[in-house]
This record gives sequence, C-alpha cells and structure tokens, in this order.
Amino acid sequence: MEMDKHTRKPTLLQASIPLFLLILLLSLNVYLFGDDALFGPNQLALLLAAAVGAVIAVRLGHNWYTIRERIVKSIGSAMPSMLILLLIGSLAGTWLLSGVVPSMIYYGLKILDPHIFLLACVVISAMVSVATGSSWSTVATIGIALVGIGIALGFHEGMVAGAIISGAYFGDKMSPLSDTTNLAPAMAGTDLFTHIRYMFLTTAPSIIITMVIFIVLGFFFRPAAQEANVQATLSALEGTFYISPILFIVPVALVIIIVSKTPPIPALLAGTLLGAIFAVIFQPGVIEAVSGVTGNYAISSYVAIMKSMGGRIAIATPDPQVSDLLATGGMAGMLNTIWLIMTAMIFGGVMEAAGMLVRITSGLMHFAKSTGSLVATTAATCLFFNITASDQYISIVVPGRMFSKTYADRNLKPEVLSRTLEDSGTVTSVLIPWNTCGATQSAVLGVPTFTYLPYAFFNIISPFMSVFMASFNIKIRRLKG
Repeated sequence: MEMDKHTRKPTLLQASIPLFLLILLLSLNVYLFGDDALFGPNQLALLLAAAVGAVIAVRLGHNWYTIRERIVKSIGSAMPSMLILLLIGSLAGTWLLSGVVPSMIYYGLKILDPHIFLLACVVISAMVSVATGSSWSTVATIGIALVGIGIALGFHEGMVAGAIISGAYFGDKMSPLSDTTNLAPAMAGTDLFTHIRYMFLTTAPSIIITMVIFIVLGFFFRPAAQEANVQATLSALEGTFYISPILFIVPVALVIIIVSKTPPIPALLAGTLLGAIFAVIFQPGVIEAVSGVTGNYAISSYVAIMKSMGGRIAIATPDPQVSDLLATGGMAGMLNTIWLIMTAMIFGGVMEAAGMLVRITSGLMHFAKSTGSLVATTAATCLFFNITASDQYISIVVPGRMFSKTYADRNLKPEVLSRTLEDSGTVTSVLIPWNTCGATQSAVLGVPTFTYLPYAFFNIISPFMSVFMASFNIKIRRLKG
C-alpha cells in the first residue's frame, strides 16, 4: 500500500510495538491456558494487537476507513482457505459415516508394521501430496486415517502428525500441481521445472534426514504391549462398520479428480458427496445409529448425512478408545479455526496498511552481506511473514518481490531465490498455530500445532538446509562465471 503525503512512515519501534505485544500475549496465553489458548484467548490476543497497531496507524495519519478496507481485503484473501476448511470438515464427516476412514484404519493396522509405521506415514503422505499437489487434501484424507492408526498402535499423536506433515509438505513442494510451487518461481522470475529441479538439491537431503530420524524412532518403539489394543480396535471396527476395499473407491476417485486439475473447492465437495452416497449404500446400521430415525431409511439417511456434514457426530463401538477415534466435528468443528484465521488476517491487514511489515523486514537487509546471510535473511523474512501476516502466500509473494533485485545484483540466478522462498515460506507456515496452514492442519488432525511441531522434522530442517547450502556455496547458481 503506497502512503499519501498526509501519512508518515512508521519508525522501527512503532512498527515493532504491535508485534511485541502479540508475542507477549500469545506467550502468556500458552502459559495460562495451554492448548485451550486456541479457543478464544489467542484470537483476542490478535485482535488486541491489531487494535494497538490501528491506533499507531491513525496517529501516523492513516484514515480508519482505509485501514478497514485493507483488513477486509486481507480477510478476503483467506476466504478460499476458509471455504476449503469448511468442506474438509464436511468431507471428514461423510468419510467417517461411510466407513472410508474406518476401513483405512482397519487395513492400515493389518498391513503396517509398527517399526516402520512412522516412515510409512512420511512416504504415503509424500506420494499422495505429489500426486495431488496439495498438503491440505493429503492431511484431510489419508492423514486423518494415519493418525487413527498411529494412536491405535500406541504412538504419540504429535509424532504421527509430524510424520504426516513432513511427508505432505515434501510432496507439496515438489509437485508441479502445487500452487506454492508455481507461485515461488513466478515471484522470483524463473520457470517451474527449473525451480523444481534446483529445489531438489536441498529438499532431498532434508527428507532423507527426516526419514532416517523416523526410522530410528520407529525401531525404538516397542509394539508388543500394543498387540491386544490393536486386536480390540480391529474387532470394534468390524463390529460397527461394513469394512471392505470397495470403500477405497471414494479416496481414489478424489485423487483422480484433483489430479485432473479440478479446483479444490468443487473437488472436496465431490469427495464429500461421494462419501455420503457410499454411506447410504454400505452403512445402513451406522446411518440409523447417527440419525436416531428408524422405519424410514430415506429420512434416516438425510438426517445422518446432514449431521455428519454440518456438526459433530460420534459413533459408539464396544471399545471406548476406538469410539474416541470415530468422532468428527463437521463444518461446525472448523468454526473456531476460521475465527482464528480471521483474527490473524485482521492483524496482518492492520500491519500491512500502516507499512509496519515492510518497515520491520527492510531492517533485515542490513544483515545480508554474503550469499549465506542473504539466503538466511530471506528465510527469516518468510518466517516473519508467516508469523505476522498468517498466510503462506504472502510469505512467498512479499519476500519474492523484496529480494528479487538484490539476488540479481549479487549475481545469483532467480532459482536461488525461488528455492529459498519454498524452503522457508511454504514449509514453516504449518508450524505457526494462527497461520492459515497451522490452524487448518491442527484442526483437521485434531493435534495442537505445538504438539506436532517438534516432530515436523522436514519442515524444521528445510530452511536450515537452504542456509547451509548457501553458506558453504554448494551448488549455488550464478548469472556469470
């Protein structure tokens, strides 16, 4: 946003006050509320920090209505993500009702050896994400099932979620179908496949290290004590649902729909409705139990499908632990996350309207002396925008625009910048609880962001790998010589 002659640029101190306040309030919330901080306190912290930012912006000469327009625009940019989030909630509901997720859990428990389960989570998630080009779709489909399998096997939920997210974001980075993989080279000024090939030089070591870590963790795991738990889970699933490989038609069809380049919103709606159809055909007992209606299967089906898509359903089984797994919140279960995203975008909109984000990041340019420090500064800027603007697209677009000339002036090819944007902007977004990605993946998997963060090894390693390669001048492409 360009400033007119009646406005003043913020000082570094003025620009930093809302950010420091936000960090203070969020830290206090985590200390006082723990995981419950996501259910109101953090949203209020974002609003209070935004209010302070707005006061500073007005004192700098900005008109409130101009600030409000920027806030509305910021929320509007996140609207597709919020719509997708609602559809993911409805998809999870019909896929539970239809037996798709229970069947995934059932066959996963039969096939996957606990020693290699964490590695399998990484590999399976990576394959699905490469095929679909979407970490969100991967987490919302196979990810939900893998969490269920992992809990039944006795793994820590954060460990399982970290493995899923590591694989999903590897695939998201490397797939030519991914929106961020197309966005990064567009911002840097290179082509898609040059970007992907060059990004492989940092991404391959990061995912290999990640898989080695999960292999080690898997072999430290002792599954023998969980055998009875696994058998009880299998029996409970068999006794409640019609379990069959035929139900896998639903997820396979969704993958085909996504690979055929259908936009995410209609694709997820198609997957949701297909799950509903399969529920009516294959799960009459579950339909009646969820609806509470007997004697009229048409009415019973309608009520059960509406409940599963719109609100919380919980399917009772003979095993209380399995019953805990078989519950979803539907669209209603995503509303708290949407609230979090909206307040985050309000904060980002205020900071952007007053020029505070650019003021803070411009100060980082003084540290970019060498190639290594330039890449490190770019990575830090991407992380900063993921924290403050709460959107991975902004964390790619703004630093891409800011640094493109600097990279050219330093004789660096544009793919060096595009790789850094992905190694930092794309993968760290899911590590921030109030970022659209962090909030969404946490809500979908039912695992708090700070619980899976220590185990999202790929996402943690990637920016450091990018900085390491640049610092030691490993495969750094230059425009001349």
